[in-house]
Formats: sequence, C-alpha cells, structure tokens
Amino acid sequence: MTSSGDQPADLGELFHSAFRGLRRTWAEQLAPWEMTPHQWRALMTLLRACTPGLGAPAGPSAPGVRLKDLAERLRIAPRSATEVVDQLEAKGLVRRDPDPTDRRATLVVATAAGQQLFADITAQRRDRSSEYFARLAAEDRAELARILALLGR
Repeated sequence: MTSSGDQPADLGELFHSAFRGLRRTWAEQLAPWEMTPHQWRALMTLLRACTPGLGAPAGPSAPGVRLKDLAERLRIAPRSATEVVDQLEAKGLVRRDPDPTDRRATLVVATAAGQQLFADITAQRRDRSSEYFARLAAEDRAELARILALLGR
C-alpha cells in the first residue's frame, strides 16, 4: 500500500488509526456499565493476573494483587492505581483484603460481581471486535491475526 506521491504507507500511523477506531467502539461499549477505560483496564489486569487461563500461570489462582504490583502492571503511578481501585471498590467490583504473607500489605481482589462484569464485557467486546473486523475478508482476517501474533512476541 502506498500513500500519495508513491511514498510507502506509514505502517505505524495506519495501525494507530485502526486501533483508534476499535478503541472508540470499546469506550462506547463500556458506557452502559458506567465503566471508564481506566477502570476496565484495572479490572482486566487484576483478573488476568489472578486467573489461570487468562494470563496467570497455571496452578492455584492467586488471591489478589498488591496495589503497587497492579500499578506496575498498568504502568501508572501508585496514587493513580489507588484512585482507580477506590472507584472499582465503590462499585462493588473489587475489595481490599489483608495479604496473608505480609500483614502490612493489602491485596486487591475481584468480587463475584467484578468477575461477572468482566465476563459480560469480555463477551460483548469479542462480539464488537468481530463486527469491526467483519469488513475484512476471512483470508485477510487470518493474515492480520498471523501478523499481529508475530508483532506481539
């Protein structure tokens, strides 16, 4: 693909543009649940860190994540992570539990309501993503998946 003047297309810019379109649909999708993208990322990161099969290592699931570890995974300041966890806690989606290995520390744990909301939103996101990519032929979607998997390594 080339841009005007037969210059090669800027792949980074094309990728970013496509991602912005997909991200816009995700933000719209979160609105009925009164979730912000930051809250969603925190809940998703927490559940992926604690649930085998979603990103956590195989074996027994972790009881929760320390706030400082959540902040590191989100690549935000601990103070910002505290604010997001406060918001999620106020919605009943997470709770803070004492860390059984360090009485000075606290673990952030997803509640049953948080786990259910995660499952519901994940299913809807998958459907919306399928709709978004439906404009591509099946072969193009397979090729895109192959290329993105290579880049994600």
